[in-house]
Amino acid sequence: MGLFSNIMGNASTVSQEDLLKNYGQLLIDNEKIELGFKLFRDTFMFTNKRLIIVDVQGLTGSKTEYLSITYKSISRFSVETAGTFDLDAELKIWISSEVLPSIKKKFNKSVNVYDVQKVLATYVIG
Repeated sequence: MGLFSNIMGNASTVSQEDLLKNYGQLLIDNEKIELGFKLFRDTFMFTNKRLIIVDVQGLTGSKTEYLSITYKSISRFSVETAGTFDLDAELKIWISSEVLPSIKKKFNKSVNVYDVQKVLATYVIG
């Protein structure tokens, strides 16, 4: 179901070892990855310092944008759990004073969205 979920736009969990191997050079001293997810070609990670979104661009994927969002920039967030007939959960994040969510991500059922909520609550609320 992993490939099908990716095609449908649902994120699945990535191991911390894989994330460190691929993106460890992005981390600063004393920064560690808490959770990470893969969405088709893109990846997003929650560290103890920030949210990092890796956006692979273009048809060949040779260009990549690394977006770093500090937790203090996040004004609010919501997590919607998957239902009986709805197979995916959703995360919405608002940056600063934006009216609409700046970031929207869907997760497949294998992801525990309560873990995502816990990491965000820990670092956004403090």
